[in-house]
Amino acid sequence: MTNDNLKNILKAVKDGSLDVDQGLDKLRDLPYQDIGHTKIDHHRSLRNGFPEVIYGAGKTPQQVGDIFEHMCERNNVLATRVSPETAEHVITRFPYVDYNAVANTLTCKSKKISYNSGMVGIITAGTSDLDVAEEARVTCDMLGSNAEIISDIGVAGIHRLFDRIDAIRKYSVLIVVAGMEGALSSVIGGLVDQPIIAVPTSVGYGANFSGLSALLGMLTSCASGVTVVNIDNGFGAACAACKINRAIDR
Repeated sequence: MTNDNLKNILKAVKDGSLDVDQGLDKLRDLPYQDIGHTKIDHHRSLRNGFPEVIYGAGKTPQQVGDIFEHMCERNNVLATRVSPETAEHVITRFPYVDYNAVANTLTCKSKKISYNSGMVGIITAGTSDLDVAEEARVTCDMLGSNAEIISDIGVAGIHRLFDRIDAIRKYSVLIVVAGMEGALSSVIGGLVDQPIIAVPTSVGYGANFSGLSALLGMLTSCASGVTVVNIDNGFGAACAACKINRAIDR
């Protein structure tokens, strides 16, 4: 349920094209719909501008499919951390749903998406970070921000970064994705004036501690103004970037 959806229902009741009982039926599942194993928050986009997103990890394929059944009737739907098994089950039930095997996301685009004018740049240190970057890109797309990925320009070959710095400076918001020691966000933070959201990844050898070294490195960045999300959280970084992008348009 979006602000426009709610306004249209109220206007229809007001002008008589929808009677009160019909209007009540459409509003009955606000603020949430109980389908047994899940309570779907249809009201979320009214509160914070973005609809509820399905976190696929830990849910059965049947549960994810049931949630899609009810959510796709009302709005666009994004599911993250979706296993191939779950994706196969959902697509079998709903062939119009798309699976991105790199991002591990499922998307249902039942409504037209209105895009903000700014563009989000998603920068990765290495090719191994692409799954997190692609999760961020898909999320940006579903939440109304165009996004592009520039990959494999980490500090181990810093000349690759300098070759792309002019392109990087054109974006309105940057998401910087890096594993190992997570140095890329600090380097970029010292070269550009855009908001930067750093995403540490679990890419790295043993002392990386599954992303902890990158997280701590980003949190202690010597570049001012670098904001950090949790390990491998491309989704969370994209949500923050889209809110910044939306604010720029206001």
